[in-house]
Amino acid sequence: MESDAVDKILLQWQRERSDLDVSPMGIIGRIGRLSKHFDRSIQEIVSEFGLNGGEFDVLATLRRSGQPYQLSPTELFNTLMISSGTITHRLDRLERADLVKRIADPSDRRGTLVQLTDRGFNSIDRAVEAHVANTHRLITVLDEAEREVLAQLLRKLSISFEE
Repeated sequence: MESDAVDKILLQWQRERSDLDVSPMGIIGRIGRLSKHFDRSIQEIVSEFGLNGGEFDVLATLRRSGQPYQLSPTELFNTLMISSGTITHRLDRLERADLVKRIADPSDRRGTLVQLTDRGFNSIDRAVEAHVANTHRLITVLDEAEREVLAQLLRKLSISFEE
């Protein structure tokens, strides 16, 4: 198997600190490097739709929530694991672009819901199609069995942090 940049880092640590088992650094380092590659590729795709990654995430969250494609700002920032200030900024920009609208929450006079507009619905549907095609392209180096094993292992690791 070919070596990657992380292999070089691990060899350097092995040479300098042979007393340490640095193998976990390889896993975490590769996940971090891959995350940067994936983020860059995803940003290229969503920018074709006039969005940044955060705005795409908001629209995608609303779209996958199902009809009537609306959530409270609190549900959005909890789902996206961002601050209330960050969600407000994103919603302001998306509202100016007529991709979402804020409406009164009928179950809470003080509350607000965020809903996809028709334009937002159409935009996110096109963007998601391009995003899904891109995600397939990004992992073409793995066969189906490798993808399943990797998905299971990453799920196990993810759950350990979410418990």
